Amino acid sequence: MSMQIFNEQATEEKAENARLSSFVGALALGDLVKSTLGPKGMNKILQSASTGEINVTNDGATILKAIQLDNAAAKILVNISKVQDDEVGDGTTSVCVLAAELLREAEKLIAMKIHPQTIVEGYRIASLAALRALEAAAVDHLSEPAKFRDDLYNIARTTLSSKVLSQDKGYFADLAVDAVLRLKVCFSTDLEHIQIIKKVGGKLTDSYLDEGFILDKTIAVNSPKRLENAKIMIANTSMDTDKIKIFGAQVKVDGTGKLAELERAERVGKNKAKVDAIASHGINCFVNRWQLVYNYPESLFAEKGIMVIEHADFEGVERLSLVTGGEIASTFDRPDLIKLGECELIEEVIIGEDKLIKFSGVAADEACTVVLRGSTSQMVDEAERLLHDALSVLSQTVKETRTVLGGGCSEMLMSCAVDEEVRKVKGKKAIAAEAFRRALRQMPTILADNAGYDSSDLVAKLRAAHYEGQSDAGLDMNQGTIGSMSQLGVTESYKLKRQVVLSASEAAEMIIRVDDILRAAPRKREAV
Repeated sequence: MSMQIFNEQATEEKAENARLSSFVGALALGDLVKSTLGPKGMNKILQSASTGEINVTNDGATILKAIQLDNAAAKILVNISKVQDDEVGDGTTSVCVLAAELLREAEKLIAMKIHPQTIVEGYRIASLAALRALEAAAVDHLSEPAKFRDDLYNIARTTLSSKVLSQDKGYFADLAVDAVLRLKVCFSTDLEHIQIIKKVGGKLTDSYLDEGFILDKTIAVNSPKRLENAKIMIANTSMDTDKIKIFGAQVKVDGTGKLAELERAERVGKNKAKVDAIASHGINCFVNRWQLVYNYPESLFAEKGIMVIEHADFEGVERLSLVTGGEIASTFDRPDLIKLGECELIEEVIIGEDKLIKFSGVAADEACTVVLRGSTSQMVDEAERLLHDALSVLSQTVKETRTVLGGGCSEMLMSCAVDEEVRKVKGKKAIAAEAFRRALRQMPTILADNAGYDSSDLVAKLRAAHYEGQSDAGLDMNQGTIGSMSQLGVTESYKLKRQVVLSASEAAEMIIRVDDILRAAPRKREAV
C-alpha cells in the first residue's frame, strides 16, 4: 500500500527514472559545449531576453553561466565548471565534457545491469591510476628561468589558441607572461594588481601592457594635469553643497537675504572647513569615489594646488588604494589614522579618443595595466575574458610550476595507464575502469571532430604512438596529423589538468549514485 507523504504539488522520481533524468540533463549539457572544445572549437551567440545584448564566445564558463537550467544534474556540471574557473581559470569546457562522457559510459554500464556502486569503485581505481600517470609525466623547469618562461609562454599560447585571440596568440601570450612575471618578481600572484582597460577602436594587436596603473577617469578642470611625488588621499565623501535631506522638511525665512545667508553658511562654512581638513593631511592629490566634487570645493582645492579626481568607479578605486598603498577614508579629523597613497608621477594620457589618468612609480611595483583595443565592444569583451583566463592559469602555474603536454597527449597517456591498471583488477570493477579509459580517449576524439578531421583514424594512430613509446605524441591540429607536443610547444598547467580529472570524476560519481529526485512544492504567494 502506498501513502502520499509529500505535498500535492511536490514531485518525486525514483530509481531508473531518476537516473535517466540525471543522465539526460548532464549529457545534453556536455553535447552543448563540446563543440567549443579545442583550437578549432566553434562559437556560440548568447542573447539576453530582457536587454537584447549579445555575446559571441566559445568560453565554457561564460556559456554555462548564461543558460537557465531546470535539470539538477546539469546544474551540478555548471557548478563544477564554476569551481574550475575559480580554482584555475581555464579548463571549464574540458571538465564539463569529461564529466558528461563519464556519465555516457556509466549509462551503458547500468543498462548492462552493473550496480552504480560497482561503477563508482571502478571509476575511482581508474582515476587514481590516471592521476599517478599525469604526475609522473609532469616536468618542472622552475630552476631554469629561460625554460620556465618558455613554459609560461607555451601555456598562454595553448590557453588562447581555442579562442578569438588565436590569430594573435603569440602577441597576447607574451603580454600575459610579462604581466604575471612582474607579480612573480615581487612574490605575489594577486591578479588585482593587474588592471584591464577596454577601449573600442583600432585592432587587437594595438593592445599593450603599461607599467603602472591607469584609471579610466579625467582630472578636474582647474586641477594641475601633471603631478610629481604625489601624496594621494582616496576618499568616499560628499563634496557637494550640504542640503537638508529630510523628506518634507521646510525652512521658513523672513526674506531672500536670509535665504542667501543660509545658503552661504552651508556652502562656504561647511565645504571650506572640510576642504581645509582634507588639505591639512599634506596631500597634493584627492580622489573621491562615486561622489562628485562641486565647483566651489573644486576651486578651493585648485587654490591649494591639489589635483582633484572625482566620481571614480568602485573597482578602479579599490585597485588604486591597493597599488598606491593608501586606504579609503570617509572622515578627516584624525590625520594620524589615515594612510595616504604614494606614487612618483600622475599624468593625463590619451588612448584612442579618451583621456585617462596614469599613476607611475606606485608603491606596489608589480602593478601594471593591460589596455585592450578592438574593432567592436563584443570583440573587446571577449578579449578581456580570454586574457583573464590566461592570466589566471599563469598565476597558478607560478605557484604550482609543473607542466604537462596538451593536444590530447595527457589524456592518451592517462588512458594507457588505466589500461595497464585494468589488467590487475578483478570482477565487474574492471569493466567500469575500462569505461573510464574510453571516456578519457573521447577528449582527443572531440578535438579532432571539431577540427573536421577523421577522429577514428587520428586517435587510433595516437594510441599506437603512445604504445610505441612516443610519450609526447599528440594531435597536431594545424596539419591534422600526429606530432610531438614538446616540439610544437603545446603545454598545459599540471594543476589545470589534474583539477579537470578530479572534478569530472567526482561529479560523475555523485550523479551515478542518485536514485531519487525530490522536487519541493512551489511556495504559495498569499494575496495581500
